[in-house]
Amino acid sequence: MDKYGVGQDAYCYPGTTVLSNRLNIRDDTELFNAERDFSELAASQIGFSPPPYDLSYLQHLHRTLFEDVYAWAGTIRTLDISKGDTRFCNVNRIEPEAEKVFQAMARFGWYEGYAREALIIAIAESFGDLNMIHPFREGNGRAQRILFEHLILNAGFEVNWWCAQPQAWIDANIDAVVCNYSALERIFDRCIGPAIPE
Repeated sequence: MDKYGVGQDAYCYPGTTVLSNRLNIRDDTELFNAERDFSELAASQIGFSPPPYDLSYLQHLHRTLFEDVYAWAGTIRTLDISKGDTRFCNVNRIEPEAEKVFQAMARFGWYEGYAREALIIAIAESFGDLNMIHPFREGNGRAQRILFEHLILNAGFEVNWWCAQPQAWIDANIDAVVCNYSALERIFDRCIGPAIPE
């Protein structure tokens, strides 16, 4: 069983839990390190884009981050996945559920003009809901953080992801499965900085 609890799947080399990759790396740790290095370099080259945002934009971010590592970068997954006790969105519902989240953000004007406290609450809920969709086989968190970085910057606030610990992200997103966004709110309260001077 791989970390998503799906056992052997078409994304992995046969008989392993290692995701098939363009680098032909067959070791989980080596692939993790290469994926991190490639995606960090790619992330540093992604410029800010203003809204509107949608699933296609998230796919673009994912493709940019991971296209040197995975042939399926930016492609919606075709396999149902779970992590621990959390089962992510069924593959047949990814696109309509993502559309609901993006339409909600659009209705709220992409949170432009929100005070910091209101922004934290709104961002936490949207982040948690989109995380449950988990549209890609791997790399969802990194692509989603860039999307939300753009959202927060567009709303006029600084953001620093280094203020959150990895386990805190995991625990907060697990809480959000049952619509408890308080832990995500605490994370965003640390990560969202002051308003950007005009």
